[in-house]
This record gives sequence, structure tokens and C-alpha cells, in this order.
Amino acid sequence: MTSIILSVIALILVIALYFIQPYSPLKSDFYQLANRLISESGEGTALFGQQDIADLPTPIQKYFIHCGYIGTPKMAWLKTEFKNVAFSTGVGKATLKMDYTQYNFVEVPNRLAFIDSALYGIPFQGFDSFSQGKGSMKGVIAKAFTLFDQQGAEMDKACLVTVLAECLYVPNIALQNYITWEAIDDTHAKATINYFGMQGEGIFTFSATGEMLSFTTNDRMAVGFDGVKQRVSWTAVCSDYTRNDNGILKPTNFKAIWHYPQGDHIYFDGDLVPCKP
Repeated sequence: MTSIILSVIALILVIALYFIQPYSPLKSDFYQLANRLISESGEGTALFGQQDIADLPTPIQKYFIHCGYIGTPKMAWLKTEFKNVAFSTGVGKATLKMDYTQYNFVEVPNRLAFIDSALYGIPFQGFDSFSQGKGSMKGVIAKAFTLFDQQGAEMDKACLVTVLAECLYVPNIALQNYITWEAIDDTHAKATINYFGMQGEGIFTFSATGEMLSFTTNDRMAVGFDGVKQRVSWTAVCSDYTRNDNGILKPTNFKAIWHYPQGDHIYFDGDLVPCKP
């Protein structure tokens, strides 16, 4: 009996040590793909100039000028980290605290994100990817067991529209020829993204001074962890703008909201920690 108890204790300790160590197969997959895309992207060398924004709608021009991008390097890719994000797993379901790391790439609009969290003390990790036009959302529990792996045409388009939503946070994306802009008024502009044979669009809203406040679209399907899909409006909200060490004004808080018929659902609320200007 004593040997059985000791074996159980040893097994628990081995499992606990595996949970504590930073390595996981999913995280390894995430960083391997990120590093490959970074090596393919290189580094940006040109600077943002007035000529880049001369033909864009007035709110976009004001955004670049007000936030201080003119005269700064154009990025080829950007890594962003969020800490202690409040992440809802669905309406009426658990809200997790998680760390969220994402990479956006410019020339080809690839996007990767890694979720690091826990469910009842057990590691829960997710890998959202949009690579070469294919979107996916994979969740793994205990670093080994796949909870969900959502893919398909709706996911592909949703991921493409997410790239559009983030194009002004990674503003070199906003200047690429796969995005077109239409003027609406002094504080609104419509943007359309075309790539990989897909198209999506949305409306950006700005403050009177030029800060981007929100992006709203009807082109992003809500896909739950259980695979249930709903076509509802989606809004990304930026706030708490702060100038970084390079003098660029950036939002430090991001919220993502589904506008369900029964009411709005904020499922992502996190503070941004930019790692690379």
C-alpha cells in the first residue's frame, strides 16, 4: 500500500512539474511559426512620410499625424503582449485571466496569437493563427489534450477582418494596397481588405483630435469554442492613449465586443504592453 501511495505522489509531482515548466508543444508551434514569418519579413527601413497619407481620408491623415508616426520607421511586423486580460469563454460562461501574445505581419497579412491561461489550476493554452489565408483557433488543456480546433471559411474571413481591425495599431498595414479607404466624415472612415480571394470591411471611428476609438464590422462570424456560429456585429475599442518612449501615441487598452441580440458581450478586455516600436 505504501509503495502505491508513493507512486501516486510521485506521479502528481511529475505532472505538477510539467504544468509549471514554460515549455508546451502548442507554444513551441506558435514561436516556430512566428520566427519563420519574422525571418521571411525582414526589417522595415523606410520612414512614414506625408506622401504616404496624402490620398487617405482626413481622419486617417489626422491619426498618423496626431499619433506621431510621420518620420518614424515603417514596421515589417509587430509583436504585442497583453497581460492579465479578462477573457470570457462565452455568454454566461467562465471568465479567465490570461496573457496574450500576438504577431502582426505587414507585406502578407499573417497574424498569430498565443493564449496562456489556466482552468481550475490546469494549464489552458490557445493558438489563433491566420497564415496564408487560413484561419484557425485551437485550444489545449493540460498542454496535451485538444479542447477545440476551429477552422473553415468563416474562420478564414473572421481572421482577415481582425487584421483589418488592427491595421492602424500596426499602421504600415493601413498603407498596403490590399486595403482601400473611403471617406465618410471628419471622424469616420470605411476600410475594405482584399487578400487571399476574400474581402471584408468595417467602419473606423476617431476622436476629433485623431485618435482611433473603435472599429465595427458585420463581416466577422462569431465562432464559439463549441463550434456554434452566429452572424452578429463585432466592435474593437481602443482607449487610454499614452505616448511611448519613441514619442508615438498608442492605445493601452483594448476591448472586443460581440453585439448579440440579447445584449453586448465584452469578451476581451486587456492592457497592451508593446514590445517593439
